[in-house]
Amino acid sequence: MNSSVSQEVLVPNDYSFNFKINNENDKLNLELPFTEHVEELRQRTLHICSFLLFFSVLAFLEIKPIVELLEIPVSNIKFFQLSPGEYFLETVKIAFYTGVVLTSPILLSQITFFIIPGLTSGEKRFILPLLLGSTILFFISLGFSYLCLVPAALQFFINYSSDVIEPLWSFSQYCDFILVLFATTCIAFQIPIFQIILGILGVISGSTMLKLWKYVVLIAVIIGAVLTPSTDPITQILLSGAIIALYFLGCGVLILLKR
Repeated sequence: MNSSVSQEVLVPNDYSFNFKINNENDKLNLELPFTEHVEELRQRTLHICSFLLFFSVLAFLEIKPIVELLEIPVSNIKFFQLSPGEYFLETVKIAFYTGVVLTSPILLSQITFFIIPGLTSGEKRFILPLLLGSTILFFISLGFSYLCLVPAALQFFINYSSDVIEPLWSFSQYCDFILVLFATTCIAFQIPIFQIILGILGVISGSTMLKLWKYVVLIAVIIGAVLTPSTDPITQILLSGAIIALYFLGCGVLILLKR
C-alpha cells in the first residue's frame, strides 16, 4: 500500500490542559503546614517567657531602687507591713510587673514577626503603625500615671486628712493602689487605637466621631470615675481630660487618613 496514512493524536476536551504562567508581578503564596505555625508560635512564646523571667529576676535583684522610685510621690509618708512576709510578696509582685513592662517591646516584635508573613501590603500599611502606636501610648500612659495621676491622688488624700489623722500606710495597699492606677491608665490610653481600627473597618468615620464629642465628654467623666481606684475628684478630672484629648487625637488621625 503506497497511500500515506496520516495519524493524528486527538486529545479529548475532558483531558485538555490549561496551564497559566504567572507573570513577574504575581506573588508565589506558600503556606506553611499547621504544625509549623504551632511550632513557630511555641518558640516565640518561649522566647517571650524567657525574657520575662530574666527581666523579672533582674528587677527582683535590684528591687530596692525600684521600691524607692515608687515611693517618691509620697516621700513624707511612712509605710508599715501587716505581716512578716508582706514586703517580700509585694517585691515579687513589683518585680514581675517590671518584667512585663521591660518585655513589652520584645512581645510587640515577636507578634509582628509572627503575623507579618500572612499580611498583604495594604494590611501591613495599617497593622504595623497601629502596633507601634499602641506601644508608644503604653509607655506614655505609664509616665502620665506616675508623674500626674499618682501624685495628685496621693496629695489629695494626705491634705484631706492631715489635720485629723497621722498618715501611716500599708505598703501592700499602697502598691495595689498605684498598680491598679497604672493598669487602668494604660487601658484608657488605647482609645485612639480602637478608634482607628473602627475607622479602618468602616464602622464609623472620624467626622462622625467628632460630631459625638458632647456624648464623649459625658462618657469620659463616667470612665474616669470608674477606672480610677480613688474617689478624689482631681484624679478623675485628670484621667477624664486625658481620655477626651486622646479621643480627639483618634478623630484627627482618622480625618487625616480620610476614613
